[in-house]
Amino acid sequence: MRLPTKIIDVVCEMKEPVKLFAAILYENSGLLDKAVELLMEKWGETDFISEPQPFNVTDYYEKEMGKSLKRVLVSFRTIGDASLLETWKRESISIENYLKDSNGNRAVNIDTGYIDFDKIVLASTKRGPYKIYLKDGMWADMVLHYEKGSYSPFIWSFADFKDGRYIKDCLHIRELYKKGRKLLQQTTPSSQEPLYSQQ
Repeated sequence: MRLPTKIIDVVCEMKEPVKLFAAILYENSGLLDKAVELLMEKWGETDFISEPQPFNVTDYYEKEMGKSLKRVLVSFRTIGDASLLETWKRESISIENYLKDSNGNRAVNIDTGYIDFDKIVLASTKRGPYKIYLKDGMWADMVLHYEKGSYSPFIWSFADFKDGRYIKDCLHIRELYKKGRKLLQQTTPSSQEPLYSQQ
């Protein structure tokens, strides 16, 4: 059974299929659009972009990125293996660097992660007591877990993930992931070839 690539992109030989997404912090909407465009060149089509949420939980990024910061969640059609998290993070860092201004300040901050049935995990370049080391200076940070129809944070979760503002959007992305997994189960290895994405 051949499925259109616009429905779902697949990375072959997956042991732990997950849905790729990014939480993008920005001030200039034009530069957000450019960041999403560049991410699509690497990861394929998006299937959801949330409404912007004000990023008002900390002033940590103000000096570098501005005072009127917002965050959007962007999910991609690609279903990939969880082991690619470190690679996805490095690709997003390259886009952050590409979009820096003449003073070397970032225009966007891309928190790259994945959603599966049970949790939401972000990649991090910073170690922490609750983070799991991946490789080459990269950690996995589980920020939300799914239980009884909704998401709950951990004590270490980012403040804006902890206060519930993204719950509705995360649940929607989880539904897209469930549909993608169902499509995967309907395919066979011989019929998946047109859907493979190495992005």
